Amino acid sequence: MSLIPNKLARLLAPLVLFSSLSAQAAWPEKAITLIVPYPPGGAADTVGRIYADALSESLKQPVVVENKPGAGTAIAAEYVAKSAPDGYTLSLVPTGQLTVLPHIAKNLKFDPFSSFEPISLLAYTGVVIAANAQVPVKDFKDLIAQAKAAPGKFSYSSSGSGTIIHLAGEYLRLKTGVNLLHVPFKGSAPAVTAVLGGDVNLAVDTLTVLAPQIKGGKLKGLAIASAQRSPVLPDVPTVAELGYPGFEVRSWFGLVVVANTPKDIVQRLNAEIAKAAASQSVKDKLAAQGLDAWPSTPEQFTQQIRADYDKYGQVVRESGTTFD
Repeated sequence: MSLIPNKLARLLAPLVLFSSLSAQAAWPEKAITLIVPYPPGGAADTVGRIYADALSESLKQPVVVENKPGAGTAIAAEYVAKSAPDGYTLSLVPTGQLTVLPHIAKNLKFDPFSSFEPISLLAYTGVVIAANAQVPVKDFKDLIAQAKAAPGKFSYSSSGSGTIIHLAGEYLRLKTGVNLLHVPFKGSAPAVTAVLGGDVNLAVDTLTVLAPQIKGGKLKGLAIASAQRSPVLPDVPTVAELGYPGFEVRSWFGLVVVANTPKDIVQRLNAEIAKAAASQSVKDKLAAQGLDAWPSTPEQFTQQIRADYDKYGQVVRESGTTFD
């Protein structure tokens, strides 16, 4: 009689496996949530909504954007790290969340490498340094000269401590030798508003956020931290061509899910992202915001995270960057 349970278990095992595979094959059967770690209005939110719309169409289920700002994007990351590994909670990951924040924030409740399954890179954009239109600086070289002559005279806003924008400002400080005061905010919108209002001298943010303000004459574009000038702001020189070769900070955005999400869901999401990124509609929407589509395999995304984790970790150590 003791063998009967074992026989039953062997008979039932294929049915359990079939049931599990069938459930995964049916995914998605309900709405999906995409967590964005910033308030509405910034580059991350823009990228998230463009891809959410594309995924909603291809997956035949709503993909709803939920903004969870705060703690340098840690609140959003920790929320996703605790989510069920069922493919119904996606996370929009900005560069700094997995490559900068772990170097400067204590007691994080997620690990940049073991807590998540990378799906794909989504898009990237350049980082721009701009000044309030009333700040008496003619150009980037004039800013550096004045900042060296009067340490602490200039402050710059960022979308939050531990973000790639924060690190771009610290990288600039490290490479130029100037003393700039970092003023963090909870997102790009309040950070730029502070500069427009004159409360902060300089804005360091993505091309997506600052280009409209520069084109409208409200901010002065001083430099862009890209390898080449951007066609969106062709008159704004690169930091490299202004005397700091190799200075480049790329702000990218990617998609991850919590670790242990079934591989077939990861592969399906990757395929849908690749299809969306190749569509002219998504390309045009991104380009209009100063963004370039940048799809990848999960393995390529993992390599990008590791490379930038090492690169920016060195910047953090050399600059003494802290979580403000």
